Formats: sequence, structure tokens, C-alpha cells
Amino acid sequence: MHFSKLALSAGLLATVAAQAKVKVMLLGDSITEITCWRPLVWNQLTSAGLANSVDFVGSMSSIGGSCQKPSGFDQGHEGHSGWQAYDIARNNIAGWVQNTKPDVVQFMLGTNDVNIGKRNQQSILDSYTALVKAMRAANPNVKVIIDKMIPTSWSDATIEAVNSAIPNWASQQSTAQSPIVVADCSRAAGYTNAMLAGDGVHPNSAGDQFIAQQVGPKIIQAVKDVQAGRTVAKRFQS
Repeated sequence: MHFSKLALSAGLLATVAAQAKVKVMLLGDSITEITCWRPLVWNQLTSAGLANSVDFVGSMSSIGGSCQKPSGFDQGHEGHSGWQAYDIARNNIAGWVQNTKPDVVQFMLGTNDVNIGKRNQQSILDSYTALVKAMRAANPNVKVIIDKMIPTSWSDATIEAVNSAIPNWASQQSTAQSPIVVADCSRAAGYTNAMLAGDGVHPNSAGDQFIAQQVGPKIIQAVKDVQAGRTVAKRFQS
């Protein structure tokens, strides 16, 4: 009887784990915080039948005032206007991910490192590495989506260099337990100056659509992968 109760408890815990919402952190700067691609990704999750299974986590809930917010849209995120990957990696990310334990982290960072911090390619890549290390310390199974940065209207050479380096960086840092995939939001993937707002840095509505088209399917696949992993764990434990 004792062992039957233990088995039943293990099975119930596994069922609860399998049914828990997948926690997704959308991490970035103003391109994450104040532009409108996040609701578009939420629409994709809704169309895929996953909206009720996803929790957008983070300490922020702000969004651009012109954005159309669909019914049920989860505004949680970790986008911080003006912030650099360098500072987030050293001062903030550990607390954010320890507080939320995300299953999936999607991020686009580096624009401010270039435009404000005047940092070079290696500094930005080192910050990416530190970010991933902190994510895995909070959840060894975290699935990571890194975005190639959208271009500036003047095609900043450092942004272009970082974007070119991201696939190799991701391949080197990726593991079977915690895979890293790339969402290509770069000029090379088709992002044009016509998709930029007047400041030449942020996306306009066409840019939001482009980002959502590149990022959304990666998030959907990551969510499905987390769910599949939980199902396997449930079967193993029951």
C-alpha cells in the first residue's frame, strides 16, 4: 500500500508538471518593450492552440500605446528601453531568471551596446554567453532563441558583424539539454529600411510583422518541445 501511494503521488506530480504552463521570457531592449511584435506572436500562439498553455514571464508589462492588444494577450516581458546586453548580463539577468525559471528565453540585444556603449563584436558575444550561463543556472533545460538584430538605417558595421557571428556562436553554445536556435531578423534575411521607423532603429508596423514572422514559429516550436519533454517525463515517472 505504501508503495502504491508513492507511485500515485509520483504520477500526480508528473501530470501537474505536464499540464503546467510553459514559461516564456521575451528579453531585450526597446525593440522588445515598446514595439508591437509581441501581440503578433501571441496571435500566432493562439492560432496554434497554445495561448492557454503559455505564460509570458518577466518584471515588465509595458507596451507601445499604438499596439493592438488581442484578447487574453499576456503582456509580461523583460524588455528594457535603452539597456545594453553588457549591463543586463552582469547586473540583472541572474535575478530575472531565478525569479521566473523560464522554460524558453527569446532575446534580441546588442543595438544599444553598439549605439550607446560603443562596444565591439566580441564584447557583445561575451555578453550573450554570460546571459545563457545565467539562464541555464536557473533552468538547465532552458530553450534559447537568439535573434539576429534588425538593422539600422545606416547599416552599422558592428551590428552586421555580430549578426554574421551569431550562427557560429549559437552552434558552439548549444547543447542537447539546452538548445539554442537563431531567429533571423537581419537585413540579410530581408529586413529593409522601409521596415524601420523614422529614427532608423526601431521597427515600424511592417518591421513588427517581419520580427513576428521570424520569431513566432521558433517560440511555437520551443513551446511544443517543452511540452513533449514533459510528456516523456510523465510517462517515465508514472
